[in-house]
Amino acid sequence: MKAIMLMFDSLNRHMLPPYGCDWVHAPNFKRLAERTVTFDSSFVGSMPCMPARRELHTGRYNFLHRSWGPIEPFDDSMPEILKQNGIWSHLVSDHYHYWEEGGCNYHTRYKTWDISRGQEGDPWKADLDTSIFNHNPHKRGDWCYQDSINRHHMQAEELFPQAKTVAMGVEFMRRNAGHDQWFLQIETFDPHEPYFVPERFKKLYDYDFTQFQNDWPDYSPARDERLSKHYQMINAALISMCDHYLGLVLDEMDHLDLWKDTLLIVNTDHGFLLGEHDWWGKCRMPFYNEIANTPLFIWDPRSKIRGERRKSLVQTIDLPATILDYFGLPLPKDMQGKPLRDTIAIDTPVREAGLFGLHGAQVNCTDGRYVYMRGPANPDNSPLYNYTLMPTHMRRTFSVEELHRLEGLQSPSSFTKGCQTMKIKSGKAWVEEGELKTLLFDTLTDPGQKTPLHDGSIEETMTRLLVQCMKENDAPPEQFIRLGLDPAPQ
Repeated sequence: MKAIMLMFDSLNRHMLPPYGCDWVHAPNFKRLAERTVTFDSSFVGSMPCMPARRELHTGRYNFLHRSWGPIEPFDDSMPEILKQNGIWSHLVSDHYHYWEEGGCNYHTRYKTWDISRGQEGDPWKADLDTSIFNHNPHKRGDWCYQDSINRHHMQAEELFPQAKTVAMGVEFMRRNAGHDQWFLQIETFDPHEPYFVPERFKKLYDYDFTQFQNDWPDYSPARDERLSKHYQMINAALISMCDHYLGLVLDEMDHLDLWKDTLLIVNTDHGFLLGEHDWWGKCRMPFYNEIANTPLFIWDPRSKIRGERRKSLVQTIDLPATILDYFGLPLPKDMQGKPLRDTIAIDTPVREAGLFGLHGAQVNCTDGRYVYMRGPANPDNSPLYNYTLMPTHMRRTFSVEELHRLEGLQSPSSFTKGCQTMKIKSGKAWVEEGELKTLLFDTLTDPGQKTPLHDGSIEETMTRLLVQCMKENDAPPEQFIRLGLDPAPQ
């Protein structure tokens, strides 16, 4: 048995033809939907990049206990479990957060791994030529200019990180198609911003891309409709590039006859706002469905279901459980995700409701129809703590000043295997304080989440589900206090 996960970053489902988009050029996503099961109610868990990847390893939510950070010493890692059971796990990726301090031990869980450098501000090429063209002069700082330096050294399409990453994945497929018992994760940072894309994909669209020297949205209120349109068009061009390289993977599945014995998952970590709800970006605003409701496609050679859709609520935490189950391995007792074999086959539900969110922001709960965003009860968003043995942000460890907020060691949680963790008072959450309000939406009658719902009965039901899910995740007691919730049985 074999398995492939092709993972994109910040892939918007509302920009894909299988989810109703009629203007983005993405024929291979149409082809993918014809060969797989398409999930309509797939939701994120923890946001953003590395919190989502911790869930892809552990099959349990990250965001209630800590923010961005590495795999914890007590974590169960799906690719490592495969490796320990004689199944070769291999990662190819250009997702540069893997080789920063905040993600430094995810890729080493795989048996083998290979990388392609140069995405975004990856500190890759050392070039002191100050005449290098600055593609995004509105972005400040060395990290942003590093992106322009990187681009200067990858003018040909075959040098783009996504092209190199998929080529490494295809090479693995060709070399190992005749062997058994392997898992391949092909993971590209695209279509994450900045939207650096070869000209041939821009030419698919009747649009003047030169009117703005800007392909990198700020995470901010959308202040210009013309600029929002520009971001939508350049994002579409990059999705077309992703579609092309998806097609190369599908071609190889055909050529090597891998459909007969290879699980295929095509997924993403989250979406992105391109002017919807008057916002650009993610994390600073509520997690509307453009961010939280993700595209997901799965081919399972056991059931051989293709060209069908599934309505059951599934989440990121279900993917590692599905992969372990596919290889016949027992799930770790701390893994909360559910194998999707029967959901793929006959749309069997695996949960009544699920959580999603960002550390220190709203705690969101959905049952697939209603989305309940519970904001903090206190104006200062307290109390809030990080529980970790790996106190690390995206690009650095916690500062000395932050470590001075250490209030001691916390008693073991149900999933820390008897280990105590540091209890460190959290700083300001990424989300804008004015956006931390409590909201309720009915996505059946209001799919665009334009009008918050005010219905005490529905809110009571969603609050009950929220508390239930938080308790199942062994949420820290102060999270209930922060949200003004009573954890006692109702």
